Amino acid sequence: MEGKRAEEAAGPSSGLPATRPEMPENPNEEEDEAEEEEEEADHHKTGGVVNAFVPAPPVSLKEQIELDKEDESLRRWKEKLLGCLESDLDGQVDPEVRFHSIGIVSDDFGEIVSPLPVDENQNGRVLFTLREGSRYQLKLKFSVLHNIVSGLAYSNTVWKSGLQVDQNKGMLGTFAPQKEPYVHALNEEVTPSGALARGLYSAELKFEDDDRRCHLELKYLFEIKKRS
Repeated sequence: MEGKRAEEAAGPSSGLPATRPEMPENPNEEEDEAEEEEEEADHHKTGGVVNAFVPAPPVSLKEQIELDKEDESLRRWKEKLLGCLESDLDGQVDPEVRFHSIGIVSDDFGEIVSPLPVDENQNGRVLFTLREGSRYQLKLKFSVLHNIVSGLAYSNTVWKSGLQVDQNKGMLGTFAPQKEPYVHALNEEVTPSGALARGLYSAELKFEDDDRRCHLELKYLFEIKKRS
């Protein structure tokens, strides 16, 4: 009787053990997972680059000068810095490097200058002849048009009997348009010596800027002879 009274006092029972609703260990777990999924989606959209830098569109040199046209002193300073007048510029954005001549400077014969571009009828001719063990430099004369050219660099690759035997690379720098052409000598080189070094060589001289624009690609021949 006492047990029955105790059950009645406790209230009706379904016969199942009393259970508490399960609570997540972290109340914000679902919110965190949603944020992670959103970040992952953004990561795929940007290609994995966070806060990707978007450069401003290129502007012509003429437009840059016209920005301060009302400031006479600043305009004169820009003209002095660039070595050109506004009348010499057009609205073209991409710079152009125009090569006028290529020279070879050596103690053997002084300097030999060939105009550029090379006449098609002269393609395949020997541009210069050097003695073995000679020091020499290539010298270029060029003008820059329309806009500033950045990071103008060169590569000079040499082959003998179809095999690459040498390659030199160098940086000329950054150049602005100006009235007078630039004259730039490349790094000094020394011709090889010995019986195997003598003979005819083919070469390719190439100039590119930071934007991988090719401004000159010159193929030429030269010869190395025995030193008498």
